Amino acid sequence: MKPKYWNKGKTYLSNKDRVLKRIINQYPNQSLKLNENSFHALINSIIGQQISVAAANSMKNKLFSLKKNITPKTIKNIKKNDLSKCGLSKQKILYINNISDFFLENKKFINEIHKLEDQCIREKLIEIKGIGNWTVDMFLIFTHGSSNIFPTGDLGFIKAISKHYKKDLPLDDKFLSRLLKKWSPYSSIATWYLWRSLDPIPVSY
Repeated sequence: MKPKYWNKGKTYLSNKDRVLKRIINQYPNQSLKLNENSFHALINSIIGQQISVAAANSMKNKLFSLKKNITPKTIKNIKKNDLSKCGLSKQKILYINNISDFFLENKKFINEIHKLEDQCIREKLIEIKGIGNWTVDMFLIFTHGSSNIFPTGDLGFIKAISKHYKKDLPLDDKFLSRLLKKWSPYSSIATWYLWRSLDPIPVSY
């Protein structure tokens, strides 16, 4: 499902930023797709940490083919050896189990998560060992549908800015602040198109 703010935000950014307008025009029929399953989204983010989009997609397909329905309960019943065969490291297996425990122990929070503010979600999810600000940013963009996430901890995002805005790495904090101000309240859209410009397939979590 495409975010409700998408079309309005595309027009806003195209009018504000010539670089983004050129990228947006290259992908006229594509958009971010929201994943309404919070558990799956967090698992996908763990899988996607520090690997390519193609490698992450391969691991996701293998993991989700292990069981008909991947839930916090069913994950706990899958043997670690079977998870390893999907390409998951010991660390990622541990983190996925941590997420499963969290979902089983925090049902009220999970059931109400769609009503909560970004900061409240960040503070709660960051309690899970294995989840940092990058993972929360991915969750807010791809599941919660937050329109103004500016993920400075994402290497692809920073690399794309460097490439398209002809800026040397590391990027200047003042320049990043100017971009955030220019793109707000639609930084999530700008982020997605910058990712899209680097990868042969759209990123998803």
